[in-house]
Amino acid sequence: MVLVRTTPPRPVEVTAVFPELAPLARPAIRLHPRPGSPSVGDSSVGGPLLWPAGKPWPHCEDAHLHGDSGFRQSPAEVRLDRHSRARRYEDPYGPSFTPEEEAAMEQKAARLAERLDAGPPWPEECPVPLLPVVQLYVRDVPLLRPPGEADLLQVLWCPYDHEPDWKPATAVFWRSAASVVDVLATPPEPYEANYSGYVPEPCLLAPEAITEYPNSLDLSPELRKVVGNWSRWQAAGADMDGSYTEHPAEFYHSNLSNAPGWKVGGWPPWGRTDPYRRYCTVCEAQMVPLLTIASFEWDSSRHGWVPYEDRAACAAGRPAGLSPAQPTRVEVGSTDNMQLYVCPTSPEHPHTDLIQ
Repeated sequence: MVLVRTTPPRPVEVTAVFPELAPLARPAIRLHPRPGSPSVGDSSVGGPLLWPAGKPWPHCEDAHLHGDSGFRQSPAEVRLDRHSRARRYEDPYGPSFTPEEEAAMEQKAARLAERLDAGPPWPEECPVPLLPVVQLYVRDVPLLRPPGEADLLQVLWCPYDHEPDWKPATAVFWRSAASVVDVLATPPEPYEANYSGYVPEPCLLAPEAITEYPNSLDLSPELRKVVGNWSRWQAAGADMDGSYTEHPAEFYHSNLSNAPGWKVGGWPPWGRTDPYRRYCTVCEAQMVPLLTIASFEWDSSRHGWVPYEDRAACAAGRPAGLSPAQPTRVEVGSTDNMQLYVCPTSPEHPHTDLIQ
């Protein structure tokens, strides 16, 4: 069965009220990750990668505070804990494993737990295998613009905080799927994670193309005044929630600008910091959003973005840690969003990332 998620139409047609915003429209693809059992042939979050058996698996060479992280669980243990919790609460939206998968994970968790009990690794063990974060095939996400013959984007990260932003360090790879003949069957995993929120839950995707408009902070001062002008909304006959009449700019920000959640392209989700422009270190072009990694698919102020298919689960609510608004179980910093940027001149130029 094909996974489908459908974003409801916006409560107001943005350009009908503010034609000045029409040139700022950008295409985006909401990924809608949901727990599942992806294969290497699927676009996924936290799933297995189509990685060539003859290519070294990427590792992080930075120093890591293994003994002082305050969290001592392997990725396998993290996933088993989630599964146990979902089973305890009979959560249909939680992770699920076949009996064979669960037995294999229990064995792996036991082996890694023995290593944890033995104490921090020796210095020669410091290179940490990266964890898969997302894999995207161009056939599923045509908004991607890969270099050359590539048709596959793979993003991994190190599940430890890294200075100066205290976030996972990411690595981006473009690949031609047809060039992968033998797939790496058993990639290495880090023996522990700095935090459970750095271990993505395996999820299938339901890509959906939408049109986005800038976050309020990405608008010019003049346009911010325009979207905050109640008379403009009235003149256009906008059917707005009455609670926003004194603060119409908040209605724009919550319901009409950039979509929350995991997505490709579009506008970045600024909120706790002002927009911070990124420029390519090779050609000095202004970088553009490639991928938004999000802790939540929606929050209490943005329920209008909840897909039709998730509305019942959203209304029912779930125990903490099992919310359908957090299907990937990822948590990226206090801002809840991590943005990857790519050079519009060449995707092969170094990418940049930013916690927002």
